[in-house]
Amino acid sequence: MPTIIPGLESAQTLAQAIVNTIHEPLIVLDARFHVLAASRAFYEIFGVDRAQTHGRLLYSLGDGQWDIPALRVLLETIVPEQTVMDGFEVTHEFPGLGRRTMLLNARKVLYDTGADVAILVAFTDITDRRLVEQAKEDLHRNTERLLRDNQVLLQEMEHRVANSLQIIASILMLKARMVTSEETRQHLRDAHQRVMSVATVQSHLHATDGIERIEVGAYLSKLCESLGASMIGENQPITLKVVADDGTLGSAQSVSLGLIVTELVINALKYAFPEDKPGSMVMVTFESRGEDWKLIVSDNGIGKGSDKELEATRGLGTVIVAALVKQLEARMEFLPAASGLTVAITRATFTSSMPQAA
Repeated sequence: MPTIIPGLESAQTLAQAIVNTIHEPLIVLDARFHVLAASRAFYEIFGVDRAQTHGRLLYSLGDGQWDIPALRVLLETIVPEQTVMDGFEVTHEFPGLGRRTMLLNARKVLYDTGADVAILVAFTDITDRRLVEQAKEDLHRNTERLLRDNQVLLQEMEHRVANSLQIIASILMLKARMVTSEETRQHLRDAHQRVMSVATVQSHLHATDGIERIEVGAYLSKLCESLGASMIGENQPITLKVVADDGTLGSAQSVSLGLIVTELVINALKYAFPEDKPGSMVMVTFESRGEDWKLIVSDNGIGKGSDKELEATRGLGTVIVAALVKQLEARMEFLPAASGLTVAITRATFTSSMPQAA
């Protein structure tokens, strides 16, 4: 059977039916920007009727709501030069709708039968999307501002904590000089060293501008430098050495580790070398493998026989160290050595490759 070609009126009817099935507002313009057809969604959303729209110049529709400079640029400049234009954004105050942001997509249609053209313009209301994006941007800016404010407050808090620790340490040393009891004086000095170990990690946190991870080697070096300066006399031939890899720990773990090192080093310096001897050494080593680590504090001093005798005569601060070791989910061992004492705090099971005092 021969193919039946519909007449012009039937074609227009079909075209209008197709346009009406589109959910987004759409208009069809001629080459002079008069409205040839518009979708039902266009009439409903923008509050205009067909009689006041069909055949009229787009810019004169309604009260001139479509006489938008950006839209003129699109239709009169961009579209004639291109057959396709996507994503042209227009923000305008529309009567009955308020301020809306529309995304315009335009297509220029060329007819095979003549020189006439038609321009299809589709509108997508992206106002809500832009509002959500703007809300996200505002939230991001506010979050950044709050983070900056929190950083300022944190720095101020760190400064005050540092001052407070220094004051406490100074008071302890002042009291130590004033008391007559040598035992009390020694307790005050020990307390001073514990305060200083916390002050050291706090100052290290401030210096590294962060509170999440601490480079253990740098921290222990600074801590032991402070301990050595306050406890090793000028005429005492004792070397306090730190050997560590580039492992890091959280700030809370670092504080606990620092307190353990403080206790062990204080006791080694106090009890391991009752008499001066050349080559005296206290060594602190730290090595890590991921989240597992091992800390060893060793000396080449006089050494002791049993753990019980050690606890009774060398005052390791067993309660403090044991509590901190438990807090770190680690274990403590007194390792055999040819001379002196070796204490290992381990959060894993592996053989240490670090040197020890000998």
